[in-house]
Amino acid sequence: MKLLHTSDWHLGRTLYGRKRYEEFEAFLIWLADTVEQHHVDVLLVAGDVFDTNTPSNRAQELYYRFLCRVASLKTCRHIVLIAGNHDSPAFLNAPKALLKSLDVHVIGSVTDKPEDEVIVLSTQDGVPELIVCAVPYLRDRDIRSVEAGESIVDKELKLIEGIRQHYAEVTALAEQKRQMLGRDIPIIGMGHLFAAGGQTVEGDGVRELYVGSLAHVSAGIFPACLDYLALGHLHVPQRVNNSELMRYSGSPLPMGFGEAKQEKSICLVQFAETKAQVTLINVPVFQRLEQIRGSWDTLSTRILELAAAGTRVWLEVVYDGEEVIGDLRERLESAVSGSAIEILRIKNNRIIDRILNQMEEGEKLDDLTVDDVFARCLIAHDIPEDQRKALLLTYQEAVISLAEDPMRAE
Repeated sequence: MKLLHTSDWHLGRTLYGRKRYEEFEAFLIWLADTVEQHHVDVLLVAGDVFDTNTPSNRAQELYYRFLCRVASLKTCRHIVLIAGNHDSPAFLNAPKALLKSLDVHVIGSVTDKPEDEVIVLSTQDGVPELIVCAVPYLRDRDIRSVEAGESIVDKELKLIEGIRQHYAEVTALAEQKRQMLGRDIPIIGMGHLFAAGGQTVEGDGVRELYVGSLAHVSAGIFPACLDYLALGHLHVPQRVNNSELMRYSGSPLPMGFGEAKQEKSICLVQFAETKAQVTLINVPVFQRLEQIRGSWDTLSTRILELAAAGTRVWLEVVYDGEEVIGDLRERLESAVSGSAIEILRIKNNRIIDRILNQMEEGEKLDDLTVDDVFARCLIAHDIPEDQRKALLLTYQEAVISLAEDPMRAE
């Protein structure tokens, strides 16, 4: 039996205002072809299918067209898909009954019945062959109760314990199912979370899921009965705790220029009874990204090289030379004129440094995080230093809550 593990498609995501639907479509066509070529039996999608809670019509069209195509393949018998922190649980769950008729199993949120997350998959002859613990992104309100007067540390510890208990309960039900079936079939875990020690890169858009640094789960919370763990949320393909069988597949497209040099992949998992072997399949580059950084000579030389080669590329340009160049944008636009190069972002570090140091008007918001902006507000309003940490944590909690439930923002 063969599984294919992917995650973090982020359909509908833009890059500095540039729409990327052609890339997403090319990836999904390639993914469907890969499922067919490798005779994949089960496709696992570990969350963040969409980039927002309210995906565009074009993003929805790409999603449903892909599901229909893969469901029609003779090779792939099942698709299991869980929600990530970017996804709307209600939106994913809405066509759940209809999709199940196509053997597409969607788990958008936790319910009062943990057994809903335990999915037994069968062959075309109805013989059980796999059990999937399809745990979606666990929101704060799903896994801990709020108590008056609790500290930030108390909240963090309760979050970790809530995640551990949830996985323990769901996997225990899976083991009971396997015993009742009387068949030694694999148990697969799925999840969308931040594992301790996980790698991220600058500009990848990976959000902290909970307030506080302790809310990164350790590999020890996942029960030993899992024969493979398919995770989503982190965009860098990686193993968890150096285990071959606990993995993030990573995002198939670079979400920012910090990922431009990263080799993207998906995980092909082949089972012989309950023993798994993992092979990485590299994802093609559908739109080349590149960050160039340095003095004007360095920047202009690299642009000339790319233009001469006829390279179709999107650029992020970071100028950090000694000379202050006020007309940097005009120079760059002239350098790429008539080529297949498109500059999506220009960052003039010399100008930014001067602005930040002098706190002058003109600073751009895209150079700051939301936490940076709030910290500036605290300084501007002369909030005492000893109060700032607690206020910043409260602010972070509000931001995460709004990201989880956009209706609150309205």
